[in-house]
Amino acid sequence: MFKKKKYQVIKGALSKELANFIFNYMMLQRDAVDHMLKEQRVNPYNPFIGNRTDKQVPGCYSKYADWVMETLLQYMRPIMKTKTGLDLIPTYSYTRIYEKGNVLWRHKDRPSCEVSTTLHLGGDPWPIYLDPTGADNVIITDKIYGPRGEEVDVKPGAPTGVRIDLKVGDMLIYSGCELEHWREPFQGNVCSQVFLHYNHANGPFAKTNLYDKRPMLGIPK
Repeated sequence: MFKKKKYQVIKGALSKELANFIFNYMMLQRDAVDHMLKEQRVNPYNPFIGNRTDKQVPGCYSKYADWVMETLLQYMRPIMKTKTGLDLIPTYSYTRIYEKGNVLWRHKDRPSCEVSTTLHLGGDPWPIYLDPTGADNVIITDKIYGPRGEEVDVKPGAPTGVRIDLKVGDMLIYSGCELEHWREPFQGNVCSQVFLHYNHANGPFAKTNLYDKRPMLGIPK
């Protein structure tokens, strides 16, 4: 299915118990970091604690290369290979905790995200939309290169996309560089998802993008 449509949903990719454990781990981490920042106990630019400066979804708590998520990136690799039929190399993981009012505007991903997953860890559900045509519907303006939280302009008549609903433990696999994807304004209270990114092992970016150009997994960019 993946090779034909360039996306596929895997139900129960993680057990609900494991997903719930990771969700609570991330919630504790967010709350602890918020507290330490308020008390000025940590440097806000410390890459190991995560931050609320995500340019794509301003205000949400996000973390690049959390050690648990990097382990999950490796753990899911053989499952990804089985489900997609592709030989893949890991690039990086990225986790967000979305809050009410957050928006993810329509976009395509950078080259390190040739084959990606969105895995729902917990909280309120938040559908993601994909345009399976692979067309470029975002109008490139100066806003694209500024704070990515700004609303993007979309061409008239752009496809409304396919809505994907994920339950706790479900995972969407998609070609992030080829398919535009987005989310409508979040109406829930909290939602945590982890993004696991891979490249084709025999593709043009395999050597340069291994571990997202880092010496190994688990360290900051």
